[in-house]
Formats: sequence, structure tokens, C-alpha cells
Amino acid sequence: MKLNPTTEKFVLHWGEMGTKWGVNRTVSQIHALLYILGKPMNADEICETLGVARSNVSTSLKELQNLQLVQITHILGDRRDYFTTYDDVWTMFRIIVEHRQRREIEPTLQFLHQLMQEPEFANENDAVKKRISQTHEFIATLTSWTNEMLKLSTATMAKVLKLGASIQKLLR
Repeated sequence: MKLNPTTEKFVLHWGEMGTKWGVNRTVSQIHALLYILGKPMNADEICETLGVARSNVSTSLKELQNLQLVQITHILGDRRDYFTTYDDVWTMFRIIVEHRQRREIEPTLQFLHQLMQEPEFANENDAVKKRISQTHEFIATLTSWTNEMLKLSTATMAKVLKLGASIQKLLR
């Protein structure tokens, strides 16, 4: 399948951004392709469209399934697996944030908590103890805020995020 220029630019850019977020380029491009086209595609179609090896596509699709960003679907009369992703960007945002929080933030929060509980921590110099404690407090606060934000409806979350800097006026 030949992509239109705008679609191709979107897929390529998403792949570049993915690498900056620590995600494999092909994984990001496949996700972008499924999202932007908004239709089920089988692995062969993805290979042909992106010009990527079948083994790379298979591995990338497994990773996207593990991230819960891609689902398998079937088409009547076709034995192949087809892949789709969410068409709602807010749903994808929630899934990505929840996954990154579980994989990156929570282990760091646990590590810092354990570090402060170790007997050696009491013997550390005050500046180091202060920085570790502040980092723990910051991550705990951020985690708590994120958890509360993820509980909001999409409409409410969008309103809160659009408020942005105007929240500062309320707090003054």
C-alpha cells in the first residue's frame, strides 16, 4: 500500500518520536500506521507498507500487544490475524501513561523508599539524604496526581489540561 504524503510524514515522525521516548522505531511506526489509517491490517500489509522485514513486524506487533496498544481481530473468510489500535487518542494516552508509570515510575518510587529504610541511609550526609527524600516526595506526589487524573472522565481530563497556566491564577 502506498501512503499519501501526509500519512507517510505522520508515520515517519511518530517513529522518530518513539525513539526519543525509548520505543523502537518500527514499533512506533506500526502503531502510527494502524492509528492513522484506522483500519485492520495484517502483518503482510504492514510489511509491504512500511518496507520492514516480516520478523521485525511480528516482534513489533507482539510488543504493541504487550503494551495493550494493539488488538488482534479477524475478518470473515480470512484466516490471517489483523491488527487494530484505538481510534481515540485519549484512550491511548491513558494506556501509555499507566504502562510507563507501572514500568518506570513505581519501581523508582519503591527503590527510593527502600533506600531510605536501609540502615546506611541514616549514616549518609545530610545533603544526600535531603535530595533522596525530596526526590521520593516529588515522585510520590506526581504518582498520586497522575493516578487521580487517570480516574477522571476524558471530558474532565481535557478541561483540566486545557486550563493549564490559568490554574496558577486560582492559586494566587
